[in-house]
Amino acid sequence: MFGGLAFLDRGLMFVGVSGSKLMARVGKENYADSLRREHVREMDFTGKPMQGYVYVEPPGIETEEQLQFWLRRCKGFVGTLPAKTSK
Repeated sequence: MFGGLAFLDRGLMFVGVSGSKLMARVGKENYADSLRREHVREMDFTGKPMQGYVYVEPPGIETEEQLQFWLRRCKGFVGTLPAKTSK
């Protein structure tokens, strides 16, 4: 889909790595708050911003604490969605 590495929970992507950036699936509820954080920008690999997804630049995931924040936020959001079913 985006030429990177994706991590899934119940068949749904919650974070990915594209180059040196973390792609974070934060959901619409956490989108505005996520964008207000340092080293975060809109995810726009399709040419337009994708609501509910952000890029976190490397300085925003340098420490274990920073990375864990994003992993928890993203996995928490994806946990509210129904599992992806096999076709």
